[in-house]
This record gives sequence, structure tokens and C-alpha cells, in this order.
Amino acid sequence: MKMDSDLLHSPAVGLAEEEEADMNDWKLPLAFMKKRHLEKIEGSKALAQSWRMKDRMKTVSVALVLCLNVGVDPPDVVKTSPCARLECWIDPLSMSPQKALETIGANLQKQYENWQPRARYKQSLDPTVDEVKKLCTSLRRNAKEERVLFHYNGHGVPRPTVNGEIWVFNKNYTQYIPLSIYDLQTWMGSPSIFVYDCSNAGIIVKSFKQFALQREQELEVAAINPSHPLAQMPLPPSMKNCIQLAACEANELLPMNPDLPADLFTSCLTTPIKIALRWFCMQKSAKLVPGVTLDLIEKIPGRLNDRRTPLGELNWIFTAITDTIAWNVLPRDLFQKLFRQDLLVASLFRNFLLAERIMRSYNCTPVSSPRLPPTYMHAMWQAWDLAVDICLSQLPTIIEEGTAFRHSPFFAEQLTAFQVWLTMGVENRNPPEQLPIVLQVLLSQVHRLRALDLLGRFLDLGPWAVSLALSVGIFPYVLKLLQSSARELRPLLVFIWAKILAVDSSCQADLVKDNGHKYFLSVLADSYMPAEHRTMAVFILAVIVNSYNTGQEACLQGNLIAICLEQLSDPHPLLRQWVAICLGRIWQNFDPARWCGVRDSAHEKLYTLLSDPIPEVRCAAVFALGTFVGNSAERTDHSTTIDHNVAMMLAQLLNDGSPVVRKELVVALSHLVVQYESNFCTVALQFIEEEKNYAVPSPANTAEPGNLTPVRDSPAIPRLRSVNSYTNIRTATTARNLNKSLQNLNVNEEGGPAAFSPGNLSTSSSASSTLGSPDNDEYILSFETIDKMRRVSSYSSLNSLIGVSFNSVYTQIWRVLLHLAADPFPEVSDLAMKVLNSIAYKATMNARPQRILDSGSLTQSAPASPTSKGTHIHQAGGSPPMPSTSSSSLTNEVPKPPAREQPATRPPYTPTLGGQAPHSHQFPRTRKMFDKGPEQAAEDGEESAGHRNYISAALQTGLCDWSAKYFAQPVMKIPEEHDLESQVRMERQWRFLRNARVRRQSRVITQRGISRLDDQIFINRNPGVPSVVKFHPFNTCIAVADKDSICFWDWEKGERLDYFYNGNPRYTRITAMEYLNGHDCSLLLTATDDGALRVWKNFADQKNPEMVTAWQGLSDMLPTTRGLARRVSIYLDRSKQGGAGMVVDWEQDTGLLMTSGDVRIVRIWDTDREMKVQDIPTGADSCVTSLSCDSQRSLIVAGLGDGSVRVFDRRMGPNECRVMTYREHGAWVVKVHLQKETGGNIISVSVNGDVRFFEPRSPDSINVLQTVKGLTALDIHPQDNLFACGSMNQFIAVYNANGDVISNIKYYDGFMGQRIGAISCLAFHPHWPHLAVGSNDYYMSIYSAEKRLR
Repeated sequence: MKMDSDLLHSPAVGLAEEEEADMNDWKLPLAFMKKRHLEKIEGSKALAQSWRMKDRMKTVSVALVLCLNVGVDPPDVVKTSPCARLECWIDPLSMSPQKALETIGANLQKQYENWQPRARYKQSLDPTVDEVKKLCTSLRRNAKEERVLFHYNGHGVPRPTVNGEIWVFNKNYTQYIPLSIYDLQTWMGSPSIFVYDCSNAGIIVKSFKQFALQREQELEVAAINPSHPLAQMPLPPSMKNCIQLAACEANELLPMNPDLPADLFTSCLTTPIKIALRWFCMQKSAKLVPGVTLDLIEKIPGRLNDRRTPLGELNWIFTAITDTIAWNVLPRDLFQKLFRQDLLVASLFRNFLLAERIMRSYNCTPVSSPRLPPTYMHAMWQAWDLAVDICLSQLPTIIEEGTAFRHSPFFAEQLTAFQVWLTMGVENRNPPEQLPIVLQVLLSQVHRLRALDLLGRFLDLGPWAVSLALSVGIFPYVLKLLQSSARELRPLLVFIWAKILAVDSSCQADLVKDNGHKYFLSVLADSYMPAEHRTMAVFILAVIVNSYNTGQEACLQGNLIAICLEQLSDPHPLLRQWVAICLGRIWQNFDPARWCGVRDSAHEKLYTLLSDPIPEVRCAAVFALGTFVGNSAERTDHSTTIDHNVAMMLAQLLNDGSPVVRKELVVALSHLVVQYESNFCTVALQFIEEEKNYAVPSPANTAEPGNLTPVRDSPAIPRLRSVNSYTNIRTATTARNLNKSLQNLNVNEEGGPAAFSPGNLSTSSSASSTLGSPDNDEYILSFETIDKMRRVSSYSSLNSLIGVSFNSVYTQIWRVLLHLAADPFPEVSDLAMKVLNSIAYKATMNARPQRILDSGSLTQSAPASPTSKGTHIHQAGGSPPMPSTSSSSLTNEVPKPPAREQPATRPPYTPTLGGQAPHSHQFPRTRKMFDKGPEQAAEDGEESAGHRNYISAALQTGLCDWSAKYFAQPVMKIPEEHDLESQVRMERQWRFLRNARVRRQSRVITQRGISRLDDQIFINRNPGVPSVVKFHPFNTCIAVADKDSICFWDWEKGERLDYFYNGNPRYTRITAMEYLNGHDCSLLLTATDDGALRVWKNFADQKNPEMVTAWQGLSDMLPTTRGLARRVSIYLDRSKQGGAGMVVDWEQDTGLLMTSGDVRIVRIWDTDREMKVQDIPTGADSCVTSLSCDSQRSLIVAGLGDGSVRVFDRRMGPNECRVMTYREHGAWVVKVHLQKETGGNIISVSVNGDVRFFEPRSPDSINVLQTVKGLTALDIHPQDNLFACGSMNQFIAVYNANGDVISNIKYYDGFMGQRIGAISCLAFHPHWPHLAVGSNDYYMSIYSAEKRLR
């Protein structure tokens, strides 16, 4: 808007008002913006979980091969003097050589037993080649597939050779004999681990790899060529799964420092704490710890495996630190393999990290295969040095004075570091390096609570965090903790388990195996537990029983059903929802649980949830009742009665406001259909017969010459935007798409619409029915057929359902499914179509007579003339995908002359190219050039059991998995819209400032007064005849609806933003529109005269329009009744011929939607609960033509077709809520308007042009003005009290509040001053003085006050 610059900056418009307006915007509730509206209802993609050890292993046998030859030094190493002597902490020269050898062997075995006490140990001291061979082969034989360890100490023999040999002795110890690594590989087999403690050990690792490669090649040759000599020999074992640890590189000697043991590498691997402490004392920094000597170190009190003692605590810290370094440095899969697969291997590798650190300080580089990245410089080693320092500094006083040992602050500090990581920093960064330490801390009771709390907060970051924690190895720890009885751990453990199961539900088996489910049953049954924790517990149980029979049995014995039933009425909605889902899952295909439910009358207790205010809870209840009837066990009379009962209760949800609930309803009913298939087949056949013999009067058959609209195929009309929910129906030419869309808008081969009278709804085109397998998206029952069945069964209201004799339960449910197949929400109708067609398919397959082999009898040689009836031929072919009888043969219908969208001069029936001749039905969709038509030679036997489970398998809504996503997502993070810095919040703030500006500026204009309103600021040709227009309250967008599509224009720029199909059936039209959440993220609500409401988002921007929700706002407004609505006035334009259609009024501040129309009630919907909250009887015998409400006073004003204006107070009961009736108008009321201010009056206008003002408390009008007669459209400006009247006489008159005409508009500006067409709709902008006008000549124009005002 170009405003006068002085106006914009005038101090008169105070800031206070603007801020106040803003506050109101912030307080307004938003409709249809919950998660269920914004995202697809489906579970998250399951992450492939790699944390589970598929092949846990044990090292079961250990060969200790010592070649020491005490007293004789090998010839190729010159030793220093003094030299490192100790082997396994024993000086070999301190006793006789043989004794020394045996003692060292025994000691080495003890050192290994600390790490793996259960293995078989075999020593081989100074052996020969044969002894080594015997030892290795026997260990491998016993170990079978498990791992064997080979420890080689070569300090008394020459160094390994470049040819890949190590040395042993001959029998008399006179010679060194080489032993090839190749032979060693053969004897040891795989999986194995080799430890080499000798100089130049790296050579062995290299040779080992070369030999392994050679083996692989030999295996390949033998596999490809069986006659090859290699293939005749026993195959060498593959060496892929072997691990090696070597003391130094190929060119390095072992350190000879006399302060160190000779087998420094072995000491690091088997006695890490001892060597680490000695090494610490040998560093210069050790002088900072006074009084600590090597002797003192030997006296450290405690045991390695007792964490409360100094030695045990050091060992624990060492484990935590080495584990952490490995987890942070190694690739995940390597970490899993080396540090989680095998206890002994993990210990050796942790200790190997220490060996790397210590030996590198003596210029020795230990080697491993698989190779590890260097870790000796990792920062965590400093934490280790500090821990050692703190421990050793206490030693002198502990040993001499016996003072108490102070525990290390290491774990507390690491938890603090983890906490800092959690509270600070951004989302996308490296994982916290302390994670493995948190794991270690779970073992300690002192820090356990804090560790669990931090772990929970970490898991809350999302599925990636859960996967990380599982890969560290958290699982066994938290599983073990479920055995703890500490109450304070309960909330934390429940939270952690909910997070784990939300990401990886396969843990259900582990829980049941360890009786973990009992823990959660006790939490759920504990009424002192907060509802949030019980919700998580019931979610965990719902995962445990989900399609897992053992879990179902365990929980059934744990009394899960009774515990759940007690909590169905809990005030916490999420708990109610999950209790219902849990019940639905425990008796899903598990009959004992179903009978337990029957005994506790579970189904009756679930009924109360069917009217729960929260749609997700209603959904869960429908799911539970659906699986309750969906059990495939044998049926008794008792269970059939229960099934019928449940079915009739579910049927009442047919008109629920939430599509999520109705989708779940279709699935629940499909379970019933599967159970009672034969009964439903009978019903289906009955309906198919009935529909054939019944011609429904077409509501649109009353075509009059004046009402024909030009066919929409002029090149000027652009294509419609495709809409996600309906596969761009207008431009779809493939039968498949048409079928998908369920709206057979017969598009002929040229792509132009071929007209069809809704009276003959069943014979659409081959699109509607090739009787094939339902899997092919080929439907027997087209949408038209089903729609006709629905109307034939003249089934207006569900109230007649209740209390019907049960033999017709199947008929009732079939009708409910017919209704659901015509649901305005495509996903619901798709599901219902599947169910109906699946049964219709089976019914017609079972009912057909013997096969007709003569294919000629089917392929009629000429198109049927319009007079002859198509002969009724039963399905003759057997195999599902085969094309066959058309809908016309199923329904005995013949194309009648088209009635709409064609010049009246067309002959009664001329098939267009590829027209509707039934002959064309006989051919498959994709015809080959010389195809001779359909064949009937298919064999009965080919019909597989493929369809039997067609429904049950295919039908799912994903609701439970979608609900489970809640637990996988962060719950502690503040949502984006509450984060003051987030983009969402900034955008919202911008919109609210814009709103305040629009309100303020338009108020200034209004206060100046408007003396004219005829300045045309926009004109454009709309793609369809405008029937409803609606301005967006705050931006420059206007929505224009024609019969079944909506066009969006930017009236300031004069450009078209969007045009899409609303998806209503052909015989219905859009009669009302409202912007919901206009102040914020706008949605568009459209109402059609069959009572359906649809809500759209993403329109008028670059995205594709999407349907947010849709529901049947008024169920009794069946289109058949509309043709009979009495004509009101000869002046009425054709859009009123069918009565009022559907009228709505929207209250943003309460989220209530008032709906009425060709019915005798005003129905109020609560969009928050997506439920009908009230039906107010109008007490009149004519339709409601206009609604206006005021939330402050709870008043609703309705204008009626009989001229009366009725005022209702919705706070009162249905019988006394009509508080006032005015009968002053003599004819159809075109518009009522209730002014919103406290003392606001009612303004009403009838077709005769009399405008009446009523004060709601007085029985007579307080003012009457007369305007033009023969009104077709009228609107009242809410702010300025202007009236705009449009009439058949092709002009618009604008009046002010005093009844003075301020403008008459008869011609379009420019454009050779063309005369305005008959006015079809009018609307004022809610704030600006703008008037939008749509007329029957397709033009859409907008007029405004004179320019100087704007």
C-alpha cells in the first residue's frame, strides 16, 4: 500500500496499540499445526544397527612357547653389560637354568590367567619343531572354531629371518632350527592371535601377511580349477581372521636398559599396572613425588580386581583410559572387533596401547596387525599420569602411618567434562570423548546416579547418540542395572531404555530373556510414579510385545493387561495413547491375551477412548480394538458377538474429524472383513446387484441452456498445478492415474475432458474397472460405482445403525466402508477402496459360473447403441492380472447422453475418439499393434493364494511407529518455536509486525471515511467461473474458487500464484472458503456442498499444495437431497439452485468451526480436538444460508432460506439455545453479519435487498435500509460498515452505513469498457477498503477507495 508519508510517521498512531495487537497475535491458537498435520504418518527409517556383536568369541587355548636357553646368549645379538635380565619379573641367573625356565613359564601362565582364567594353557619350554607342531595342532583341535593364542618369546635364539622363519632348538640343544611361519599358520589355523616378543619381530608380521596372501591365491586357484594339483591337496586354512602383536619393527632391537625387564613387551601386555608405575618412577617428573621408590611401588596395597583399593582403582582408571583412547582413535568397526569381541584380545590391545607409549620412549615401535593409528601422544595419557601421581603421593603415609586412602577424583572430573560437552557447544560436532568412561562409571555405586542422568541426557540428543552409546557397549551395563532395586534409578533407567528401544527395537528379546520386562511392569503399576515415566514404561512394554510371541507371553503372565486397563483413564494423554497401543499389540495374533482381555472386558473399557479429546488417543483405541477383532483364532458364538459389538462401536467413528483416526478405522474394519470374509462376499454381491438395477436421479441433470459453461480447453487456460494428494487429475491422461485419483474425470485420448453425466456414474471408462488383482491398482469397483452404491443404500445417517439386529452387522460395516471410500481425505479413501475391491474381487471370483471358453462371446463386434443394455457377463477368466469384464458389464449400465460441459446441440451419443463404447473395455490397457483382444484361456489353477492375505498384509497406517518417533527425538530440548533466537520465531515475529501494520494503516483510512469505492486495482480472467472469493487478511493474496478448483492471485502485482484441484467429486461444488491461522502460517479451508471440508497448505508459494486434513463436516448433506431444494427466487443465479450448499464461519481465538447448510442443524467442530462438539438444531424447515459468530458472547447468528434470522447461544442446551428468531425478511437471507464489538448488532440482508439491523436483545429490527432487488451476492465490510450488493442485472452497488449509494460499478476499466457479467460472488477485505468481485464471464476484479486515501 502506498501510504501518505506523513501518515506513516504521524505520532497519532501510538506504539502501545501496535504492541497490544502483537500480544493478541501471540495468544491466538493455531489450528491444524500439530505434528500429525505437518509430517507424514510413518515410522523413522530403521538405522542399521552395527553395535551387536554378531560373532562374540573366546580365546579358549593358549600356547606359551619360550625359547630362552638360559645362560647361553644367541650369537647374533651383542648384549650390553649390565643388561636387561628379568623375564616375567624373575632373574633367570638367580637359580639353576632348568628351574629358572620352569619358574618363568609358570609365572607367564599366571600373568595371562589374570586376564583369562578359564582358558587351557600349555607351556612349551625350549621346544623342538615337532613339539611346537604337536602343541599347536592339538590346541586347534580342541578349540574348534574358537580363538587360540600363540605367545613366542625368542630371547634365547637368533632373530627371525627375512625368509619368514623363527628359531627353535634341536633335541640336544646343539643347533638352532628354523621354523617357517607358513607351517605355523597351517598348524594354528584361524582364528588365532600371535604375540612375538623378540628383536626384529616386525619381520614375522610381514612374512605372515605374505604367506596369508599366498594362501588366498592358492585357495582361489583351487576353487576355479578343480583338476589343478593344488586342489588335490588339503586346502590351507584362510588367515583372514588372525591378529598379531609384535614387540618392535623389523629393523629394531629390544631395549637392554638394566632398569627394565628383558621381556618389556610381555610385561606391558600382561602386567600393565606394575610396569606403568615403574616406568613412571623412572621419569624425571617422578622426583616431584617425594619418597616414592621402586621398592615402595611393590608394596602398593590392594588387589587388581577390587576397585575400592588403591591398586584396583588404578587398574580401573587404566582400563577406562585405554578404552577411551581406543574408542576415540580407532575406526568403529575395528574398535568393535578388537575391543568388544573377545575379553582376552580386548585386554591385550588395551595393554598394547601402554606398550606403545613405554617402548617408544626407548626407540622401539611395537607393531600390530591389524595396524592401529598411533595413540602414544593422546591427551588422555596426561589424565593417567595425574591419577598415578595422586595415588603414589599418598603411598608413604599410607604404608608408614596407615592413613586412609583418598579415592581418585578422576571419574568425577571426567563426568564433569562430559557434562560440559552436553551443556555447551553446537549440535553437529564430534562425539564426546568421555563416553566410554561414563560406561565404566556405571559400575560404581558412588557415581552411578549422576552417570545415568548424563547418559540419559546424551541419548536424548537423538538416534545418532543412541547408536553411538550402543557401539561403545552400554547395552550389557544398562541391562544388568535392571536387577537393581534402587528406586532412585527407576526414572533414569526407564528413560534410557525408552530411548534405546525407540531406536533399536530388536532389544525386546534381550529384555525378556533377562526378565527385564518385569522391571517395567512394576514401574507401570506404581501409581506414585509420575505419568511421564509410566508412559515410557508402557512404551517399552509395547515394544517388547510388538510382533514378538515370547514377549507377549511373558507380559501376559506379568499381568500387563490388567495394569494397562487401570490406566486407560489417566489424565496424561500420551500415557492413554500408549496404554491403548500396548494393549493392541499384546493381543495382536495372540489369542490367550485376547481372551484375557475379554474376561476383563477390555474392549468395553477401550470404548471410552473412542471419544477422547486427543485424536492420537482415539487412533490408538481404534488400533487396539482393530487387533482385538483381528485375531485369526477359531471363532465361537461368544467371540463373534464381541466382534460385532466392537464393529458397531467403531462404526460410530465414521465421521470423526481426524483423517488419522479414520485411516486407523479402515484398517480396524479390514481386520473384521478378513475374519468374516464369506459373509462380506455375500453382502458385496448383494450390493453389486442392487446398484445395477437402480438408477440414481442425477443432481446435475437439471441443466438449463443458460447454465452451460464453456468447455475448459481453450489454450489460454493454463494447466493446473499438481497437488501431492491427488495426482494432478485434470491433466492426467493415463487410466492408471485416473484410477488412483478416484475421480474418473474421463480424459479421452486427446486429453480434453469428455463430459459425463453424474447420473451414470458407473460407466466411466476402462479406467474404472478391469477386473484384475487388486494389487495391480486395477479396481473392480470404480469410485463411481462405490459412490452410487453409497447413495443407493439411501443411507443418510449413522444413527440408524445402533441397535440393529446383528445379522446385518456385515451390511452396516459394508456401508461404513462405502462411506469411507468416498472420504474427502485421499489416503482414507484409497485404503477403503482397497478393502472393498479386495472383497468384491473375491466375491465375483467365487460367484462366476463355469468358464466361457469361446472368447467371441465376450468381444462384442460393435459398440452398444445407447438403447441396448450391455449384457451382464460374469467374470470368466481365472488369473488375476487378466483384463476382463468392464464396469458396464458389472453394473448393467449404458452410457447416457452427456449432460454437462458440452454444447447442447451435440447428438445424444457420439463416442469420441477412444470413446465410451463398452467394446473398448474388453481390451487391456497396453495393446500390442495386432492384438486380437482379450483371451479367456487362463487356467483356474493359476489363481494363487496371493490375494488371500492381500488386505491384512498391505493395510497399515504406520501410526504406532510414527508415535514411537516421539521417544527417539529430543524431549529435553526447547522446541524451535519457543527458542527466541530461532528462525521460526523470527519469521513469526515478522508476520505479527506486518499484521499490526495492516491493522493500523487500514484503521487510519477507515477513520478518514470512505466516500467512493470504484477504483479498479485488479482485473484478470480466472480459469473457472468464480464461485467464492476470499481475501487473505494480511498479505496481498486472494483465493478464488470455481466449482472444484482454487486459484490464487496476488492482487498488488496482478499475477497468478497458483491453481489447483480441490479434489471434490464431479457432482459437488465449493460453496465456502476460510483462511485459518490467517495471522500466522495460513491454511485454506474449503467447504463443498456434499458436506466435506478440506484444509490446504503450501499454496500460493513455490511448493506444491498439500492437503493437511479433510473430513465430512456435515454427514447428512447427501447430494441427492440438493436437487429438490426449493427454488427461492427467479433472480437467483445458478449457483444457488441446489440450495445453500455448505456455509461455515471460523473463530480463530477458540479454534471452533461452525458449519451448516442444507441441513437442519448448526454443527460446531473443535479443530483442536478434531471432533464435533455440538449440534444446535435450527428449528426451521429450510436451509441455513449464512452464519456469523462472536466468540466473546458465544453467539451464533444464522440466516435461513425461509427469510428468518436465528440467534443461538452455544453455552445452552440444544433445546433452549435458540435465544431469538427474527422473521422480518420475506425471502432467502443472503448474508448475516454479527458485529464483533461488545454491543455489536446483527446486520442481515435478504434476496429482496432489504438490509435489517437487529440488537440481539430486542425482538424487532432497529433499522431497515432498502438496496437493489434480486441480490445474487452481498458482503458487509467488518470495519467500515459498507455493503456491496451484486445482482443479476450486471452491476454492483456499494452503500455506506446510512444506506447511501457511494458507488455503482457497471463496466470494467479499460478493455473497451466491457460490461460486467452477472455477479457470482463478492467479498470485502477484512481490513482494507477493497472489494473483490467475481462474475459469470470468468472475470475477477478488485475495487478500492479512491487513490488519495490509499
